[in-house]
Amino acid sequence: QVQLVESGGGLVHPGGSLTLSCVASGSISSFDAMGWYRQVPGHQRELVAVISESEGINYKDAVNDRFTISRDNAKNTLYLQMNDLKPEDTAVYYCNGEPGATMWAALTLQFRSWGQGTQVTVSS
Repeated sequence: QVQLVESGGGLVHPGGSLTLSCVASGSISSFDAMGWYRQVPGHQRELVAVISESEGINYKDAVNDRFTISRDNAKNTLYLQMNDLKPEDTAVYYCNGEPGATMWAALTLQFRSWGQGTQVTVSS
């Protein structure tokens, strides 16, 4: 089973930028849809962005003009470029993907397991 490890989180001032990386322990070429998600304590995990080889890209409305999801299959890595960060972006960010996962599965968080995530804190 391919493991996914998130990194790149940290503390940033409002208006700042961060780039998250999600490195897979094996090939992600068979992962059609992969996504970034976030969770605040006491709240459900939510979709941030999903990228699919066959169905394009979807973003949560609140991040649509500020975040960019991308993937490099040669490096087995998923990225999330986050610009103009706001305090409400503070959360633990997770990536996920599975062989054959569809856009719908990624949009509805239908994954069997989750990693540790990386903390993003936006504060002055």
